[in-house]
Amino acid sequence: MALGGRSYLEIIGPDPEQPPPKGPRPFGVDLLTGPRTVTWAISPPDLDAAIAPARARGHDPGPARPMSRRTPDGTLLRWRLTGTGHAHPSGLVPFLIDWGGSPHPAASGLPYTALLEVSATLPDPAEVRAPLAALDTGLRLAPGPAALSFTLETPNGPVTFH
Repeated sequence: MALGGRSYLEIIGPDPEQPPPKGPRPFGVDLLTGPRTVTWAISPPDLDAAIAPARARGHDPGPARPMSRRTPDGTLLRWRLTGTGHAHPSGLVPFLIDWGGSPHPAASGLPYTALLEVSATLPDPAEVRAPLAALDTGLRLAPGPAALSFTLETPNGPVTFH
């Protein structure tokens, strides 16, 4: 779902019609007992140029690794992302993604709804403040159980997902 600008919502989960993967699925999907917001990503204008300053500020987002898949209409999408082995266990520190020359998901004709807010709670918010600052994020943090929340505008008013 397009959320405005280059923001979009992607729901990821196991596909029961596919054969079991050779290893664990990304984002700890195999460990989930129900739906929840697991993590988030940011897409800097230049992925490689964003990694070095983050490292210089004390946060290693990990190497950028290439990935690809074909859409149902046969279009090959290619992207690079960081963080698969460097993610904070809470999911509150985003990974970085670069769509390169592939069509950006937010510009692919998805249905649109406005993203109103993204926020997070963690028992000790100071635990993630430094890596979030290293990535220049403005994620609003508060004390509480580890959770990432986002609020969307809907025809029935704002709805918050956790």
